[in-house]
Amino acid sequence: MNNSMKAVMIGLIGAIGATPAARAADVPPAEASSLSEAITGGKLLLNLRPRYEHVEQENKPKDADAYTMRTLIGWRTLPWNGLGLTLEGINVGHLGNKHYAPRPNVPSPYPLVADPDDTDVNQLYLDYTGLPKTAVRVGRQSIKLDNVRFIGNVEFRQVMQVFNAAVVENTSLPNTRLYAGYLWRQKTIFTTERNIDAPIFNARYTWQPGNDLIGYAYLIDQRDTGQATGFRDNSHADFGVRATGAYPITDKWKLQYTAEYAKQNDYADGDSRIDADYWHLAAGPQFGDWYVRLEHEILSSNKGRYGFQTPLGTNHLFQGWADQFLTTPRQGIRDTYISAGGKIGKLAIYGEVHKFDSDVRDIDFGHEFDVAVSYPLYKGLIGRIEFADYNAGDKVPGDALANKVDVRKFWVTLIYQY
Repeated sequence: MNNSMKAVMIGLIGAIGATPAARAADVPPAEASSLSEAITGGKLLLNLRPRYEHVEQENKPKDADAYTMRTLIGWRTLPWNGLGLTLEGINVGHLGNKHYAPRPNVPSPYPLVADPDDTDVNQLYLDYTGLPKTAVRVGRQSIKLDNVRFIGNVEFRQVMQVFNAAVVENTSLPNTRLYAGYLWRQKTIFTTERNIDAPIFNARYTWQPGNDLIGYAYLIDQRDTGQATGFRDNSHADFGVRATGAYPITDKWKLQYTAEYAKQNDYADGDSRIDADYWHLAAGPQFGDWYVRLEHEILSSNKGRYGFQTPLGTNHLFQGWADQFLTTPRQGIRDTYISAGGKIGKLAIYGEVHKFDSDVRDIDFGHEFDVAVSYPLYKGLIGRIEFADYNAGDKVPGDALANKVDVRKFWVTLIYQY
């Protein structure tokens, strides 16, 4: 779908330093003449996000009600001799009694709301912009690539996902952005930190404004990816291609489209059963700010032994916002859905209707309806309301990943970006 519109509609708003590398490969920022000027002439980073989340879940005796507050605060210096420093802290806390389960796999009468308390260094990195059309970033950082399906910062949750990484981005070739990096540590939305050994590569060619051809390779050597596959080692490699954009038909009409394929195989010491494919096909008309798309996303299964996984992605944005398929069942999943969105004045509206089925064994995984509205209340302040209603399908006894229950979720969020 139109990635920028979807980001506005459902919550990728207010991230600080969330771009790949420094996005300074195009136009380097002004240089400071001294170290003191670099520090004093820098920029305050401030993002405040209070949220109310309500969850009703069929197999839980009580409903969850979570009142949480996220504060991101930091400072970004001006570059001096090509070097710039960004330091950002995070604090996430709950208001009142904790009527929700903030972490998975912990017995609780309440459903999960994946927003644990946290006080930490969220981002701390050095940027180097002294090379022509090249940006280098080293340190703990937020990373978002393409539509964040494979690598993202899970910005929707109060504790975002960040990586200790070294990345470089180059725009020397016309209409081309080359990105390469190495990830060595991951902090998840549950504040868990894991070692990782992951070279990543991404190349984007813009053949027409708003229309891109992309190739990527993500080599993830990480035994514990957090995905409950039952395998001793989940290390895997993804190789993929993607075409996406909005092609102009007339002055007012465009054709939105996405065509993506990726292959996932075992990598390093990964289990040999890791062998699956990914497809995402979508198309639909756009008139002005309004669009509608028919989409089909497949995370295939290796004969019922393994389903395609995206452990480093912002999975909340895919296969429904009720978060029932953050780990792909071993039977795989086929998600057929309609997405639509637009604006009425300043009011942004976005919605999805999903039908979920397994890739093998003909299992009905249920259906889901999602809708969100957002509105700029004041300069720097956005209000957002979201709703997700998942209705389970077939029962799959003894299979926790495939055996779902009805879930309804409701969010009210304020986002202030200084």
